[in-house]
Amino acid sequence: MHLSGSIGSLPAKSRGPIASGRNASKHQIYGKMNRTISRANEVFDRSVADYHITDNVDAEMRNPYPEGSLEAILYAKNWVDAVQWHLEDIIRDPAIDPVEALALKRRIDRSNQVRTDMVEDIDTWFRTLYENVTPLPDATINTESPAWAIDRLSILALKIWHMREQTSRTDADPAHLEKCAGRLAVLLEQREDLTAAISRLLDDIGCGRKFMKVYRQMKMYNDPATNPVLYGKKG
Repeated sequence: MHLSGSIGSLPAKSRGPIASGRNASKHQIYGKMNRTISRANEVFDRSVADYHITDNVDAEMRNPYPEGSLEAILYAKNWVDAVQWHLEDIIRDPAIDPVEALALKRRIDRSNQVRTDMVEDIDTWFRTLYENVTPLPDATINTESPAWAIDRLSILALKIWHMREQTSRTDADPAHLEKCAGRLAVLLEQREDLTAAISRLLDDIGCGRKFMKVYRQMKMYNDPATNPVLYGKKG
């Protein structure tokens, strides 16, 4: 699973608000961005629903959004999350063959790296968008970057879909259905709060009240140069 082109290397005509940043007003650019973020839940919900048409971890992703658009990037990100969600379900099967489980574990590790790379690319995209903003003297950095907050929004879409599925099970007792209905309400409230918080964060960055940096996660277990089990085998 991969993006249709790295976000950081999108051609100018595909970058939307980034490309027009020097000619359009900041209010136009950031207003458009906040409207796009407000649609993120719609994009994530569509991706989750599309995945469950086949409910197959090997199904081909058919991205319905224009290549290079933020919507397309968010859709692809959530599709990767959906696949990994179900890989995590499969590997927890008590009767799974150990050889298959090992293959799945390594696939999950690769998926985690893809997810991390995609989030970092999205943060690079945002960093480019706001590169001409001069932070105010008292500007602060947020504890979480925009893309990592959006990552949580993507996972919430999956939690909501599956919790809603639990509330309509015909083989579950009333106590289970009631408990899941309560959890669903909490998840929906959490999504509403997180969506608003992301919009506020982007507005704060655009106005210079906050600034952002792009930190690489530097996962060491996937790197042959930093995982001692891997580089030790070379000796």
